[in-house]
Amino acid sequence: METAADDAGTATRALILALVALACGHMLSTLLRTIPAVSLDLMAADFQLEPQTLASLTSIYPFAFAAAQIPVGAAMDRFGVRPVSLSLLAGTVFGAVASGFATGPASFAVGQFMLGVSTSGMLMCPMTLAAKQLSAARFGLWSGAILSIGNIGMLLSSSPLAFVVDNWGWRAGFWMSALGGVAVTLAVFALVPKQAAEHKDESSPLSQMIEVLRLGLSRPLRGLIALALVSLATSLVLRGLWGGPWLMQVKGLSRVEAGNQLGAFTLAMIIGPLLIGMIDRRLGRRRDLVAGSHMVGALLLALMALGAPHYAVSALFGVPVMPPQYDLVLLVLIGLATSAQPLLFGMSRQLVDAQTTGKALAAVNLAFFLGAALMQSVTGAVAALAGLPAVLLFMAAMLAIGVLVFLAYTSPAGRTG
Repeated sequence: METAADDAGTATRALILALVALACGHMLSTLLRTIPAVSLDLMAADFQLEPQTLASLTSIYPFAFAAAQIPVGAAMDRFGVRPVSLSLLAGTVFGAVASGFATGPASFAVGQFMLGVSTSGMLMCPMTLAAKQLSAARFGLWSGAILSIGNIGMLLSSSPLAFVVDNWGWRAGFWMSALGGVAVTLAVFALVPKQAAEHKDESSPLSQMIEVLRLGLSRPLRGLIALALVSLATSLVLRGLWGGPWLMQVKGLSRVEAGNQLGAFTLAMIIGPLLIGMIDRRLGRRRDLVAGSHMVGALLLALMALGAPHYAVSALFGVPVMPPQYDLVLLVLIGLATSAQPLLFGMSRQLVDAQTTGKALAAVNLAFFLGAALMQSVTGAVAALAGLPAVLLFMAAMLAIGVLVFLAYTSPAGRTG
């Protein structure tokens, strides 16, 4: 009996180490995705582009990331987590090096495309491993933990990256990320076990990809997909693109001061999924928690926008512009409020059988990052036409609409309630 308990403990420790190693890949992904937030102006000057033009160009990353979700999800079910994750990590190292050596818009776009494809499975790998080996309750908690570990990458791309950029230039961020990629690859190689795909699917890759799309468009998942399209997009685009320009241009902060505020935002995004996971287990009202927290996030975003010069909140308080401390509080609250994304993975997992778990998770993840790509490119146009406050108001409106569609499709009459 003791031996069985020891074996179970060893297996649990091995699984935790494997999940942490894979989650570090997601950390690397979030770091790479958010480098432009604190270096967009320097990159634009280097490439002789307008910042808004470069902001639209960086959307190549999330578009490539989203497009790769379908083949990556199918590959995960077909070949297993370990070979897929190692292949993607190798590509990430090459993409980071290519971005660091970019000499203009075209070569930078190539590097961003490589990174988008290669980091596309960095969240899916630990999520799939956890979904196939943990109970539904433990998966809910671990999905939050995986997202929290991954969000540490955004903490690295706040003040630490701002310091690196100020001292060694924006390219150093990509080169340091490449070194991090090598370290994560070695960790995954050592800690993630060699396992055949548990439910190996022998159908053709094309039919598997079609199944990912079919699952995503099916009625049970439709409400989840609608919210997923705007949920992660809001926090990623705010943290990874417009947060820095907002704090530096509208609020007059230095690069490092803006990095400090974005760091606090990121800490909330790290703590948030863990808190939401614990609240979910105690409350047992997942649908209400997901909808309520995201609607609060939409309201907070609108309040941030209205604190700009000559907008409603500034006028209400009789000041030219709300102080940066106002934004700091709102950023932290937004980080906490929009941290319910892992619960969408948990909800989708309950709707499919084990054989299609990877594809269902890929469908939700596809929506997360396709939404981020669309939000990033559209807000670039909004910023050029109407300015940064309009960008925040647009994102708030999209988040509110996503919540309403989610509620409509996940009503008790639907099966996700």
